[in-house]
Amino acid sequence: MSPEAEAVFLWLKDAGNPEKAAFLQGFFKTGPGEYGEGDLFLGVTVPQQRLIAKTLAPQATLPLLSELLQHPYHEMRLTGLLAFVYRFEKTKQEADRQVLVDFYLDHLDYINNWDLVDTSCSQVLGAFYWKKEKSLFFSLAESTHLWRQRIAMISAFYWIRKGEFTDALALAEKLKNHPHDLMHKAVGWMVREVGNRNFEVANEFLSKHYRTLPRTLLRYAIEKFPEELRQDYLKGRV
Repeated sequence: MSPEAEAVFLWLKDAGNPEKAAFLQGFFKTGPGEYGEGDLFLGVTVPQQRLIAKTLAPQATLPLLSELLQHPYHEMRLTGLLAFVYRFEKTKQEADRQVLVDFYLDHLDYINNWDLVDTSCSQVLGAFYWKKEKSLFFSLAESTHLWRQRIAMISAFYWIRKGEFTDALALAEKLKNHPHDLMHKAVGWMVREVGNRNFEVANEFLSKHYRTLPRTLLRYAIEKFPEELRQDYLKGRV
């Protein structure tokens, strides 16, 4: 580990809490056979990591960020991603942004839990590809890798916030019957976000598919629907 990465590790370690670390080991399912198997925690809160990342971002080189993203401790990866997102958001030249996107794509293997995905992919990939061709996301969705599939779905949050729903719902349709609960939640969340902006579009999508949707996905998607309609969906009366 480089001296710069060692300094970040000590910074995070000083901010850590052993009791919180033990809680996070369970919360992020790090046991044998679970989705976060073998991940390690220092017990640092996300607000603390954001503060560290903001301080780190201006001088963080890509080699340093690469070290952080490949580190076995979860907080090193998340802090590195947060610093990377801050850097990406301040980068305006298209060629420079392409370099950063390529870096992100080269490190997908280390973006390996739902919080790492959710705090970075829409801000980076979603933003960069907003007005571009989106085949990358459908390729990720067609992979057999849970975190790449979640990246495909959650990246669409950027387009949804811009009022563009077509690709988001196409990805939702592709991933709606995924076997993992974490994808049910991701797809349901994105459909709900569409509905927050255009109820009719989300309702049309759900009325077409709801009978075959996993229950968790449906509950997430209709969470903010009018109660009577929500019950109609849950009881199969739509």
